[in-house]
Amino acid sequence: MKKSLLIIFPLFLGGFLFSQKKQVKKVVPTPKYNYHTEFKRISDEIMTNGTAYDNLGELTKGIGPRFSATPGYTKAVDWAEKQFKEIGIDAIWKQEAKAPIWIRGRESLQIKTSNGEWKSIKMLSFGNSEGTGGKDLTGEIVLINTTAELNSLSIGQLKDKIVFVNLPMDPKIINTSDSYLITAKSKLISASVIAKTGAKALIIRSLTTAYNDIPHAKMVYYEPDDKARIPALSIGSKSADDLEKLLGKQKVTAKINMSAESKGETVNPNIIAEIPGKKDSKVIVLGAQLDSWDFGEGAIDDGTGVVQCIEVLRTLKALGYENNHTIRVVLYANSENGGQGREMYASYVKKKEEKHIFALGTDAGGYSPRGFSLDMSPQRRRQIFEWKNYFIPYGVYDFDQTDAIQDISPLKKMDIPLAELVVDTQRYFDYHHSVQDTYDKVNKRELLLGSIVMTQMVLMIDQNW
Repeated sequence: MKKSLLIIFPLFLGGFLFSQKKQVKKVVPTPKYNYHTEFKRISDEIMTNGTAYDNLGELTKGIGPRFSATPGYTKAVDWAEKQFKEIGIDAIWKQEAKAPIWIRGRESLQIKTSNGEWKSIKMLSFGNSEGTGGKDLTGEIVLINTTAELNSLSIGQLKDKIVFVNLPMDPKIINTSDSYLITAKSKLISASVIAKTGAKALIIRSLTTAYNDIPHAKMVYYEPDDKARIPALSIGSKSADDLEKLLGKQKVTAKINMSAESKGETVNPNIIAEIPGKKDSKVIVLGAQLDSWDFGEGAIDDGTGVVQCIEVLRTLKALGYENNHTIRVVLYANSENGGQGREMYASYVKKKEEKHIFALGTDAGGYSPRGFSLDMSPQRRRQIFEWKNYFIPYGVYDFDQTDAIQDISPLKKMDIPLAELVVDTQRYFDYHHSVQDTYDKVNKRELLLGSIVMTQMVLMIDQNW
């Protein structure tokens, strides 16, 4: 028995040692990129050599207003094409989209009490609004501030009256973009809804967080079956409160004169540039609107987005980055008064059956970046959540929002994952759609930080999707 054990034990031990020698240590592949290092390279490049702020100066001060169907927009397209070429982009093309020809012309608003004299108030016609044919439109002002008041009115009850709506953005909503959208969707400020009451014009309080006499523009939407398309205009928040107080004491008459008119349609191009993918032709697209309102520089809306998108491409080229997928920038036409540019691009993608794996929009003013709003599947959201620690050193922590409502939004119908740059918007609606939307309102460092995190996000998508 002992002898047999002595024979078996060495055999067992030899087998054990032999098996140990056969074990192969598992090799963990080294990632191609150290993302912390790559994020720092991107940040250093943009903070040291970034051109976005200077480009914004050229766009806003050199060209100025770039409203749809105007020479300013054409100049902006030529300028953008030049910028793309200067940073070494070879693939550049234009995509024609329809754009309404709307001319603001002369406009004025005056009010008076029964015993007073006419007093002028600063105003802006709604974009695409009907005018008064250059003639005075006069009527008594009626204040309506709740939907309950509006719903209680019968058809024709406000015949020949001018409806005034003093509906402020809710200051209790900390996210100013949410506050704006809630107010903007109110049927109280719909010209089509108000026209059905028999009223002949609409005056609204500007959608702004500022308290002054500066009016802010808004787009008008008439329904196809509207029997009357009434003129619509906005006034500053202080003027609106003063008018409401005056109406609480006595009858007030308004005199509106607007020569605004529509003159059919023309075509304005989206301008598109891309760096082709080395691995495949799947597309990562970045988008911003190139047009602005007709009275201002359009710096925060959306000159900042335009130059940030250009900066992403410039940075990738400067760093010699070899992208797997095609990285494309679309600068959209006719965003302010129609949205035809975004619809044209979405139609193009669908017709060409192009595979888009990610779309990123930027249209929030170039302020300090705080996160990305992710409108995509839970699986994709979870994957981006895992990258959060890479972004935190750059002030980006908010990945919880789920709306991407800018010009990339039509791509959602094709199940393309959407994202929108989230910034600190507390100042945005002070200047939005007003004559105060100018170059001096943009901080260079904040603008560059937005460019940095956009480039970082593009890197992560390109490497991991």
